[in-house]
Amino acid sequence: MKKIVFTLFVVLLVVSSSFIMPLTANKASAAPIIQPGQTAEQIADGIIKTGLNLRGKATYSRTEYKTTYPYKFSCATFIDYIFKQNGVDLATYNEDYMLKLGWPVGKDQMQKGDLFYFDVIKTDSNPADHVGVYMGNNKLLHMADPQQNIIISDMTAKPYYTENFVGARRVIPNYLPSNPPTRADKIINLAYTKMGNVWISSTVNDPAKSTFTHAGFINYIFSQNGITLGTPYVSQLAKKGTFVAKGNLQKGDLVFYSTRIGGPPTIVAVYAGNYRILHTDPTKGIVSRLVMLPWYSTHYYTARRVM
Repeated sequence: MKKIVFTLFVVLLVVSSSFIMPLTANKASAAPIIQPGQTAEQIADGIIKTGLNLRGKATYSRTEYKTTYPYKFSCATFIDYIFKQNGVDLATYNEDYMLKLGWPVGKDQMQKGDLFYFDVIKTDSNPADHVGVYMGNNKLLHMADPQQNIIISDMTAKPYYTENFVGARRVIPNYLPSNPPTRADKIINLAYTKMGNVWISSTVNDPAKSTFTHAGFINYIFSQNGITLGTPYVSQLAKKGTFVAKGNLQKGDLVFYSTRIGGPPTIVAVYAGNYRILHTDPTKGIVSRLVMLPWYSTHYYTARRVM
């Protein structure tokens, strides 16, 4: 299943009038976070358990991603959901981008929690059109199609699985935090716990009411971890700290984007590792995205290291 990645809500990000917008039903929900000491195997077990528990409760849909009962998922949104519910935010529900996460593993080296990919239409430019999670013992858990919904499949049971397999990726270890958590881990975790619990304003910063401007939220999550950035303006944040190349981003770096290509910075995000950035959105609150998405590639402004 191919899910089209939508263009960022550019107009809303640069609204100049004063507003305080409560989050709507399509807001991002607070994300569970991985606890220090959790192992990759424990997380994989949780992911598989979450997926299995959705059998009989979820149906296949290419057009709707519904995370409440009755659930609706494509193959990729199913993976995005069950991973996110166990603290692993892939930050995408497009299998082509999932193929770039983690590192490749051979079919004979697959472990529980690895992502596997199939490509039926080999003549198009898309590297994969189906994704699922490996359960161990040659078994795959995936949202198959509108007739079967969530199923467990044997990798050798049908020609589909033997002829169209294009690769597997190990992703979970890359998302494990340091133990004990670093300051950057704590900043990122705070941002995730605020998902679904903040209001975004063009002018007001009031932590007591969970209300922030775009730059104000970045100031807040850093100040709660002992770092004072000292300005409520995106343009001034873009001059703080030291320059860091896009290819050398580390967790906790600030990443800036211009709504208008070649224009001044208007959006500030915090780099969360594994190609992810977290930033505010007027209608969704706090969102996670991948830096490799086309909009973020073309509107990139700079990055700064402030700790």
